[in-house]
Amino acid sequence: MASSEVPIWEEPARGFYADPGQFLALSGLDSLRSVLEGGSLPPPIRYLCGLQMSAVEPGSVSFTMPVSDWLLFPQGIVSGATLGFLVDLPLGCTVQTALPPATPFSTVEISFKFLRTVVARSGTLTARGRLIHAGKTVAVSLVEVADDAGRLLAVTSTRCTILPGIEAPWEVVEQALKNPPRLTEPAWPSPHPYQRPVKGEVLPQEIWDQRTGLEIMRALIEGELQAPPLSNLCGIVPFEAEEGRTRWKMPASEWLCTPVAGRLYGGATAFLAGTAIDGAVQTTVPAGTAFASMDLKVYFLRPVSPNGRDLVAEGAVIHRGRTVAIGTSEVFDADGKKVAVASGSALVLPGRPATVTTELTPPHPLDAAHDE
Repeated sequence: MASSEVPIWEEPARGFYADPGQFLALSGLDSLRSVLEGGSLPPPIRYLCGLQMSAVEPGSVSFTMPVSDWLLFPQGIVSGATLGFLVDLPLGCTVQTALPPATPFSTVEISFKFLRTVVARSGTLTARGRLIHAGKTVAVSLVEVADDAGRLLAVTSTRCTILPGIEAPWEVVEQALKNPPRLTEPAWPSPHPYQRPVKGEVLPQEIWDQRTGLEIMRALIEGELQAPPLSNLCGIVPFEAEEGRTRWKMPASEWLCTPVAGRLYGGATAFLAGTAIDGAVQTTVPAGTAFASMDLKVYFLRPVSPNGRDLVAEGAVIHRGRTVAIGTSEVFDADGKKVAVASGSALVLPGRPATVTTELTPPHPLDAAHDE
């Protein structure tokens, strides 16, 4: 990246936040229908990576996201952790469809089961939500992720805490009902980040064949190898690595915000937590060895402010067998407060190619690994 060029995460963020009046006046379902019909404009995460609501009905909300090359890691894949960008909104919004007006909720945890590898040729991903349970204090939803061909890529779930309803002043509710917003998309001065020419590199297979995972990680940290596209999109980078451990940082940019003003997208925190585990696993694999993430579970401990300061994730492998690695990670804000913890597992795949190219037409070996 040229030194004179402003990184994407330091550009003024594009996007809008939920209207408090609508939250107080409308049920969760009606509020989401209003969003789908143009009653409000998308939050920053939409403009960063193309995430977009596509359907709303009782107990179900769907979102789509294009698999742009911006989402690629050095292996040329969209990691399972990166699916956090896609699934967090449909998981939460599906719960929201069951809530009455002025009822806040908070995501406690997200779980992922990865079934197939996501690569650039996967096209547009669709995440369809389904409400499993909505009680007085706890709600559970499930989201399935599929590609353009209808292949199931991942199954995710969340548990949310339903908080006490807010006493809404009648004049605020009345104003929101009488004057529903009808907003117009601004004329932006440039393409949105995910629509721009991609910067960064996918590493050729020869490098993975010649170097261990730890050697590659250290070369990325030292700048000997060029950063992948995803690092240029959101600023995530490793900065420390030893065998079985990595540390990563990512700016808590407003680009990573939800429809709720002042709160970082939980899917972004999950992405960072999962990446730290993946990175730790990578440091344990010899040359010529790929690995495939199998699952991830992230617990959220406190909200994160989009203040532009670095989040830090520390990942560690706690078990490394011949074919399975298990890792954990912790995420801290810039003040050192722990904001999330995670655990995950991966298959170790000797002799499998690590790099996927967009020209690849047959199923990639990692797909077969997930099917075994």
